[in-house]
Amino acid sequence: MYYNEAASISRARSVSRASKHGSTVSRSQSLIKKNVAPQDLRPSDVLIERFVAWKAIVKQLIAYFEGVADIQNNIAREYTKLGAVIQVPFRAGNQFLGEGGLQDIYYNIRDKTRVIADQHANLGRTIDSSIVQHLQKLRTEIKAHIKARMSTKTSSYTLILSTAVEQRELSARMIGDLATSISIFKNNPMSVTAKSDPYVANMGVARQLQKQVHEENALQKSIIIMQQNSAHFEEGIVRAIQSAWQTYDEWQSRMSSSVQDSWRVLGDTMSSLAPDREWISFSARSDHLMDPETPLRNPETIMYPSKEDPSVIVVHTGHLERKKRFTRTYREAYYVLTPAGFLHEYASSDPEHIGNHLPVFSLFLPACTLGPPSSASAKSHKFHIEGKKDGTGTTKGGGFKLMGS
Repeated sequence: MYYNEAASISRARSVSRASKHGSTVSRSQSLIKKNVAPQDLRPSDVLIERFVAWKAIVKQLIAYFEGVADIQNNIAREYTKLGAVIQVPFRAGNQFLGEGGLQDIYYNIRDKTRVIADQHANLGRTIDSSIVQHLQKLRTEIKAHIKARMSTKTSSYTLILSTAVEQRELSARMIGDLATSISIFKNNPMSVTAKSDPYVANMGVARQLQKQVHEENALQKSIIIMQQNSAHFEEGIVRAIQSAWQTYDEWQSRMSSSVQDSWRVLGDTMSSLAPDREWISFSARSDHLMDPETPLRNPETIMYPSKEDPSVIVVHTGHLERKKRFTRTYREAYYVLTPAGFLHEYASSDPEHIGNHLPVFSLFLPACTLGPPSSASAKSHKFHIEGKKDGTGTTKGGGFKLMGS
C-alpha cells in the first residue's frame, strides 16, 4: 500500500514538473521523458490511432492529385478538339498565299495547340504514374505499419507488460508481508520465526524489487523503441509527401513554362504578318481587280463623233435680266446663244445643271423680231425681242436688259 502511494505521489510530481516546463521541451522529449509508469501507458493504441489518421490524410492527397490529373487530361482533350477546329490547308486555297502568309500561321496555330495538349496530357500521366502511385505505395506502407503495431500489441509487448504487472503485484504483496513481520516482531518478539524474521522478509522485498525494476525497464525500453520507430516512420511519411509535391511542382512549372513558350511563339508569328500582305498577293493574282495606280477618267477628255462640230459650239453666253410678262419685274438668268439660232434661258450657269435640265425659256431668233435698243444716254441698256405666236396663240418674247444697267 505504501509503495503504491509513493509511486502515485512520484508520478503526480513528475507530471506537475512536466506541465510547468512543457513549453521549453520539444515534442519528442515530452513523449519520451515523461516519468509515467510504463505499465500505465498504452502506446500501441495511441500509435495505431495516429497512423490511421495519417492513412486518411494520405488518402485525401491521393484523391487531390487524381483530381489534378483528371483536370490536366480534360484540358488536353479540349485542346485536342480545339486544334481540330483549324482546317488547313484552307478550302478556299486560291484566296490566300500558300506559303509565307496567313495559312502558315494557321498551320502553326494547329500544331502548337496540339503541342499544348500533349504537354497537359504528359503532366496528367506523370501525376498518375508517379505521384499518385508513390502516394498509394506510401498508404500501403502505413497500413503495414498499423498492422505491425497491432501485431506488437498482441504479442511481445503484451507479454512484457503482463510480466511487469505481475512483478509489481508480487512486490506489493511482499511489502505487505514485511509490514506484518515487523508488526509481529514489535508486539510478540517470541513468536517470530526464521521465515518471518523482518530481516529475511526485507531481503526478499529487495530481491523482488530488483526483478520488478528489471521488468519495468525492459517494458520502458520496448515502449521507447516502439515510439522511436514510429517517429522515424512518420518522418518518412512527411518526406514522401514533400517529395511528391516537389515532383508535381517541378513538372507543373516545366509544363507551364513550355505552354507559355508556345503561346509566345504564336503571338510573335501572328504579329509578324504584314496586314496588307495577303491583299497585295491576292490583288496581284486577280484579273478582275483594277490597278490602284490607274488614273481616273475625265469626261472632258472623252472624244466622240461630232463632239467638235460647229453646230454644237455656243456662239455666246452670259447673264441677262428678262422682264416677266405679268409682274413686269426683271429676273436674272443665264442665257446661251447657239449656232442653230436659239437663245436658251437656264436658271444657273453651272455646266452640270445645264446638262441635267432643259432650258427654262427658249427663243428661235430667226423667227423673232428684234426691237430697237435703248439710246446711249439711257440709264439701262434694254432691248426687246418679239417672237411669233405658238400653237396656243401665245407670243413668245420679252424685254431684256444687261446686268447691272
